[in-house]
Formats: sequence, structure tokens, C-alpha cells
Amino acid sequence: MSVLTRDEAQTRARLLDVHRYSVELNLTTGAETFDSRTVIRFTVLGEPADGSAAAVDTFVEVKPAELRSVTLDGQPLDPAGLVENRLALTGLTTGEHELRVDAAMRYSHTGEGMHRFTDPTDGETYAYTQLFMEDVQRVFAAFDQPDLKSVFELTVTAPEGWTVLANGVTEHVGGGTWRAAATPLISTYLVAVAAGPWHSVRTEHRGLPFGIHCRRSLAPFLDADADEILDVTRACYDRYHEKFDEPYPFDSYDQAFVPEFNAGAMENPGLVTFRDEFIYRSAVTETERQTRAMVISHEMAHMWFGDLVTLRWWDDIWLNESFAEYMGFQTTAEATRFRDTWTDFGVARKAWGYDADQRPSTHPVAPDPDAVPDTASAMLNFDGISYAKGASALRQLVAWLGEKDFLAGINTHIARHKFSNATLADFIDSLAHNTDRDVHGWAEAWLRTTGVDTLTSTVAHDAREWTLTVDREGSRPHRVAVGVFDRDLTDPQGLVLRERYETDVPHSGPSVPPSDGGRPALIVPNDQDLTYAKIRLDDVSMETALRSLSRVPDALTRAVLWNSLRDMVRDGELEGTAYLETARAHLPDETDLALVQGVLAFATGYVADRYLPPARRTSALTTLTELCRDLIRRTEDGSHPGLRLTAVRGFIDVATRPDPLQEWLSEGTVPGGPELDPELRWRVLTRLAVLGAADESAIAAELERDPSATGQEGAARCRAALPDPEAKRRAWEAMFASDDLSNYLLTATAQGFWQPEHADLVREYIPRYYEDAVAVAARRGPAIADVAGRWAFPADSVDAETLRLGRECLRDADPIPALRRKLADQLDDLERALRVREAAEA
Repeated sequence: MSVLTRDEAQTRARLLDVHRYSVELNLTTGAETFDSRTVIRFTVLGEPADGSAAAVDTFVEVKPAELRSVTLDGQPLDPAGLVENRLALTGLTTGEHELRVDAAMRYSHTGEGMHRFTDPTDGETYAYTQLFMEDVQRVFAAFDQPDLKSVFELTVTAPEGWTVLANGVTEHVGGGTWRAAATPLISTYLVAVAAGPWHSVRTEHRGLPFGIHCRRSLAPFLDADADEILDVTRACYDRYHEKFDEPYPFDSYDQAFVPEFNAGAMENPGLVTFRDEFIYRSAVTETERQTRAMVISHEMAHMWFGDLVTLRWWDDIWLNESFAEYMGFQTTAEATRFRDTWTDFGVARKAWGYDADQRPSTHPVAPDPDAVPDTASAMLNFDGISYAKGASALRQLVAWLGEKDFLAGINTHIARHKFSNATLADFIDSLAHNTDRDVHGWAEAWLRTTGVDTLTSTVAHDAREWTLTVDREGSRPHRVAVGVFDRDLTDPQGLVLRERYETDVPHSGPSVPPSDGGRPALIVPNDQDLTYAKIRLDDVSMETALRSLSRVPDALTRAVLWNSLRDMVRDGELEGTAYLETARAHLPDETDLALVQGVLAFATGYVADRYLPPARRTSALTTLTELCRDLIRRTEDGSHPGLRLTAVRGFIDVATRPDPLQEWLSEGTVPGGPELDPELRWRVLTRLAVLGAADESAIAAELERDPSATGQEGAARCRAALPDPEAKRRAWEAMFASDDLSNYLLTATAQGFWQPEHADLVREYIPRYYEDAVAVAARRGPAIADVAGRWAFPADSVDAETLRLGRECLRDADPIPALRRKLADQLDDLERALRVREAAEA
């Protein structure tokens, strides 16, 4: 499929003004294809750029199973003129035109275009669109670029008993046909349809229809959480109307939780789609509920930043995602019961940005337009930099600029560009309009550069006076808070805050004038996590952190300290065993659930599985087992169910003996709780499969007990995790030799396949991986390439040969861009793991 280049988009935008799409979709024509009829009314603008009177040529995108007919201004065009996904429109004269396209389109099972899913629980079928970037052409013909906004009128014919949702309010007009209200001006990638026998909960807020929707088989679980979801939605809606001068610009607000969704959610105006894992079938923690609330808030922020005001070209994707990421966390903390969102951001989300920014594939938050020449390269920038680093940069901007001036700039930007498109320059000009500070200089330093700065503390002290200096390795200016802590006189291990103050780095002199009161026990630069930088403590503070981290009185400060330790492990400055010992010492006393989850995830998935030599892994798992056992003991009184659930999950994942897990599965409960719900049962069975203590009969029995979509994924994961050559062969064939697996079933199979315990068993598949991943990515496209590169990569095979083979693949095999980027990142992480292991063995 041809990708759209920036130059082509700019040329087409100068030629055309697209007024209206009338789209008719018929979803009753079978399980493989649906009918798509599109009428596009557009104007060719003025004279050609060279001033001649000649007619102009352009093209429309469509990717059909069958192109039945095309007419332009009533004259038929030859469908054979379709080349890949482009239909040439030649000899266009200045003025108005009408294009009609009649096609049959393929349903997708990869989460792209019109995805079709049949629920194994009850046999009901659902279809929904995901049209992001360049997938609208999988559903209807379009001039597919973000700056050719238009009005969209959608009519959908669906089976009887289905409900059709769309960007505007829909009306059933009879015969299974639904008509959606015309949209205001929106971009092609934001058009949305979701059709099926949805279970819906509807209400109204401030005169606007609100709805939440899910599969019928999930109805009891949606009903259980409907009040919480709608309360969060209302609270964020109200808070955004306090922040933004422009009111919500669409006629309704539906949120559909859909199956096998690739992203977390998608900001379609009036119809936000979410992955339906956010409808919880099993017990979850408060942090997971907070994440759902944040995603709701994030997507709602897009209604203004992304939908009402949209990027002109994909080099400015950060204008959508960084803003929504920042607003999602900030507004959730302001408007809902989830007040500690920035702690979760700091310990989990921010690491995504730090890791991405230290790889060769890093890029500026706002890359140079020439670095994003086409849609294929643009897709690669939906990463930890555009989301987490960008949000961190905006948080730093607010700290430096002040929230009042920041919001004034945002409102200026919205007022200037609503129902239109904008660029980085437009955004910075809007901010500059509301402040005397050098916002353009700030943007150059923060948005046009790459890499992570490092801030290192040094302390000079004499008797009762001390002076702090913060040295910067990097190029960005930082506004940071510094936390100064003393020992608690009533508790030798405790710490109390002496003071917290803000300062700028770099600074013309010492960051702090000489202070009395004696040398503090702990000094934390970037306390409260206001900037984006790696932190290195002075020696005394480092010793205090290792001894007393859990006694630091503020969770966000503890997140900064845990992140510093994480960075030191990754940089080979702190042994992985020291990190595990620190976790063992402090997590049993930790009160913040996000910190427990984040530290356990890094300790297990990175330190034990990748950074420590294989000979030391069993000892590491034993340490983690004891840590989780301590947390389980601590929560026996039922006072902290979320912490207990986290500890139980962690215990399962690091178990080296099957006996306790078999007992839990047999009894259906952990002694003292919780009972094993479907998520825990599949987690236990997966670990038993890895340990060789489960077989096909046990998996089949569990699948009969839970035949849901999640159960199907659990069974696929377990079968791939069996330490049996034949099981591995079948899993491999399913992933790479066949195209039958959906995106979710492929992910589950890949998650089960590679296990550190099975290193010898799967070694023969490492060379095969590179060849087969390249082939499946080319055959099945970017979404499957992402799965193949993210989940099917042998990440735990940390050795020089795996690295060599991967580099050879990148050099010689020509993987598609989506897979090339994933492989490059995985290989850089693998090389880092090798360096960390070598440092540990030195």
C-alpha cells in the first residue's frame, strides 16, 4: 500500500476544499466483507500554482476487496485505474465536483479499519472502526489526511437487533438502517462507527446525551462500574469547561468499550472507543481504576486538542498526545477521587519516556517536519516520547510559566484554530501571546532536542552550614523543587521534611545559599517530579535512600527516588541485586500501591529476567517470592485488598515451585483471600504451565469453565507456555505460518512462548524469529508487526548471538518500518542488558 507523503498532502491541501462526505455502510452482506458507498463533494481551488489555466490531477484513497464503480461528476471512471490504494482523479477543473465510489471492503481481525469480532461467550458479533492515521481507506474512499477536514454524514445498515453508534447522535429509521447526525468539520481519521447488540447505559449531563456501551456478555461488569465511569466522565467534563473557554463542540458523548482494540483508547469525537479490558471481569486495584479514569480524562481532553483543533501534519502528533497525556493526569487529580495520579505517572508512565529517549530511535518531542516525510514514519512516533516525555515537558512548562498563563495560551490557541488545523509554531505563538517569558526559546530547548539530562547533587558542609550544587549533564533549563529531609528524632529510620523550595538549573551560583541547621540526611533534587531528567543523589543522600526509602513521607518523592535507582541499574551504576534488596527491605512498608506495582514490575521483568546472569535468577526469584510473601502477611487483616491482590499476582509470577499454586487452584482461593477469579486462575495456570505442572487437559478444563474471549486468550497463553517441543512448534506455527490468529490471540500466544525457564527448549527458534517476523509483518501489516516486534521478540535471550542475528536482520532483511523500529528498540534494550550483566560480573 502506498503511504502518503507530507509533500503530497501539502499539494493536495492547496488544491482541494472538501465539503461533505455521505457514507453508506451495509454490514449485512456476510462475515468477510461489507458494502461501502461514498459520495464526496469537494472544490478545486483557484488556478494551478504556476498560474496556467490547465486542469489539475490528484488522487483519492481506497483499499477495497472489490471496487465496483466510480463516477466523477456523473462520468464513470475505470475501476481498473486503482493502483494499490490510490485512484487517480485527472483533469479536474476549478470549481465544485462530486465523486461517487461503490466498493466491497474487507473486515479486519487486526484492529485496523472495520474490525469484526464474534464473542465466544454467546456467539454475538460486533463491528467497530479504528481509522487512525491511514485506515479510513479500509472503510470508505477518502482524501485521507488530517488537514482536509469535512462534514460527515453516515448511514449504516446493520442486522436486526443491533445498535449503531457514531460520532453524532444516531436514529434508527427502520429496516436495520441507522442514520447519524452530520458532524461538524472533523478529520477523516476521526470518523467512527460501532455496531452490534451493545449493552448500553445512558444518561444526560448538562443537556448532553452521555452513553457507555459494551458487549452483552460484559453487561453485569459494566453495570457494576457504571456509576464510577459516569461520575469520572461528568467530573472531567465539568473541569474541562472550567479550564477551556470553548464549550464541548459535539452533539453527544458516547464511550464504547470494544473487543480486541489495539490502543488504550481512541479520541473519536462524540464516540470514544476503549479496549474493553477496562470493563473489569475480575478484581482490580485502585491504581488500575485510576488508570481507567485517567484514560477517560485523556480522551476527553482530545475533544479540544486533537478533534476541535487538529494537527496539520503528523510531525505535530505531540500537539495531540502530549497535551492529552498531561491533561489526563492533571485533570483526573483535580476532578476525581484519584488524587495521586502523578505518582503513578512518575513510577510507571515516565519510565516509558526515559527508556525511549535513550535509544538510537529517539526523536524530539516536536520533530523537524522533514524527519516525518510520510505516514509510515509518522506512525513510529507514537511512543514514550510523544506521550510521556511530551507530558513531562508540558508539566515543566507549567512549573516555569505558571498555570494561569499556560491556560490562557491554550484558550487563545483554541479560539484561533477551532474546527481547523494548527502547527507547533501556532501553539507557541498562542502561548507567547499571554506571557512575557521567552516561550520560543523554551520550545527550542525542550521540544526540538533529544535525550535525557542528568542532574547530579553535590553537597559541601562545614559544621552547621551546608551548600547544595546541582550540576547538569545536558542542555535544557530546568525549574525544580528540592526536598530537604532530616532524621525523625523520635524514629531513627524515619524522615521528616525540613523544607522544600524551587530553583533553576543551571544556576549562576550554588542552587542554595549556605544554610544552617546541620547537614540534612536526604536532599532530593526534582522533588515532586516537576522536570524530566535523571537524578543522581549525593553520597549521604544515596545511603539514606537505600536505608530509609519507605520512610520518606511523600509518595511522589519516593517515586523520584525509585526512578533514580531504576536509572542507575539500567546504566550499570547500581547492581541489580542491590535494587532487589532495597525492594525487599522497603516494599513491605510501602503505602502507595502504584509504587509497589511499578517496583515489582521492574524487579521481575527486567532485573530478574534480563539484567542478572542466568545463574543468579533463581536467587532473585526467591528474594521476590519472600517479598511478596511479606506483603501477603501484612495484608491478612483485609485492610488493603489492592496491595494484597498485587502481592498475590507477584507471588504467582515469580513462583519457582508449583505446590502452593496448585493448592490455590484446587481450593479456588488464596488462604485468607482473595478467591481466584478468572484473571487469577489463568495467571496461576500460566505459571504452572511454565513450571511443567499443567497439561493440555488442565487448560481445556479451565477453558470450559471460562469460554470467554479472555479465556480463549488465557488458553492460548498457557498452551504456548508448556515446556514441550510439540507445544512450542504448534504455537510457533500459529503465530507465523498462519494468518488465523487475531491481534489479541497472537499477543497471548507470543506472551506464553518465550520463558527464561525454557531457554534451551526455544533456542532453535531465535534464528527463525527474525525471518518469520519479517514475513508476517509484510503479510499482515503494521498492527501485527507491532505485536511481532513487541511480544514475540525473544527479549529474555540476552546473549551476543541474539544481538548479532538481529543486527543482521536490520541490515539485510528489509523489515517494514513498523517492525524495523520495534526491532531496533528491542536490540538496543538487549545490548543494554548485556552491558548491565557484564558490569555485574566484572
